[in-house]
Amino acid sequence: MRLYPGAVIRQAREERQWSQEGLCSGICAVSYLSKIEQGKAEASPELLRLLFARLELAWYDDEETLLQAKELTERFYEAVFSYDGTALSECEAELTVQTERLTHCVYAPDAALMQAFLQKDAALAEAFEPYFDNMRLALLRLLQGRDEEAMRLYPCAYLSLMAGIGAYERGGSYTHAVELLRSSYEQAAANGEARLMLLAQMYMGNCYCNQRNIEEMNAHYRIAIRLAHALGDTEAIVHMRYNAASAQLETGKYDAAYRYFSALETHTVMSLHKLAVCCEKLGKSEEALDALDRAENMPSEYPPTALAQRMCALVRFRLEHTDYLRLAEYGEMLLAVFAECRRSLPIGYASFHLPWVLEWYTASRQYRLAYELIRDFPIKI
Repeated sequence: MRLYPGAVIRQAREERQWSQEGLCSGICAVSYLSKIEQGKAEASPELLRLLFARLELAWYDDEETLLQAKELTERFYEAVFSYDGTALSECEAELTVQTERLTHCVYAPDAALMQAFLQKDAALAEAFEPYFDNMRLALLRLLQGRDEEAMRLYPCAYLSLMAGIGAYERGGSYTHAVELLRSSYEQAAANGEARLMLLAQMYMGNCYCNQRNIEEMNAHYRIAIRLAHALGDTEAIVHMRYNAASAQLETGKYDAAYRYFSALETHTVMSLHKLAVCCEKLGKSEEALDALDRAENMPSEYPPTALAQRMCALVRFRLEHTDYLRLAEYGEMLLAVFAECRRSLPIGYASFHLPWVLEWYTASRQYRLAYELIRDFPIKI
């Protein structure tokens, strides 16, 4: 704890683009400042006061500040590892109020990690990496997209869940994703962490949803929905019912999918997109176009609005051009959307468009591209 001021000094100096010589002139030797910044030497309180004064930074080591900082960091880590969004929001609000003191006391690395986690910006905490234990380092690795390394550093239900979700979103090996999620569920059950149990079961269901394995998907969703009811998590229930209807659409059960999407009281761009596809498959062209009209000026939280609208435009193009497979414009639109889905979204979005891409390649006699796509696509159905 006492070596943390060196990291604060180094970060502040680098932000100001000062040299070590410029900072420590008349205070201490450059070699000694270097050791302080690297955590290899513990500076005296008097020396710290001089360095912080030159940087025009405060340094707090009073009992009240340290007690509040300790209590906040403990609540933050508890909220993260239990996946408690409400508690995490409360920590974020408190961090905003206490930022000045927290970032200028021995809890500075924790404050940096909290800010990085809440803003999803690993760079905010990387300067403090030498001061992190395995738990804190695991959270930094998670922010850096190295989720399986994070899980190995600090095995727990939350990090197993994050690694499982990462494997699910990338596709490739759903067997591995399910193993990680099952491990998360078992660890969470042993610790009575119901929220993590729900998410592990839900994402196992999602894995089978992407593989069009309806029976296994429903088995996991049934357990997850029971947990969601117990926790009062209606958002998770909506998510699973949406996914189940999407799976019905993708497996040719158009009537069942249509019943779900047409009965929704509140729509999003993507639910209207799915409704339009159902109507397209069932020959309800006017209803499909009406759904697309309703979606046209609607914002989308996820995926980004521009991409969601391009997905809708593809359906509209097919409806308005019965000879779409003969039109190069359609192929260009389709392949651009497919490529963007693969680049920026979980693999399930690209998988949804895969049949149309294969249809296009076949119609345009690009059989080799169709073969290579089937061979290399991360989801094997």
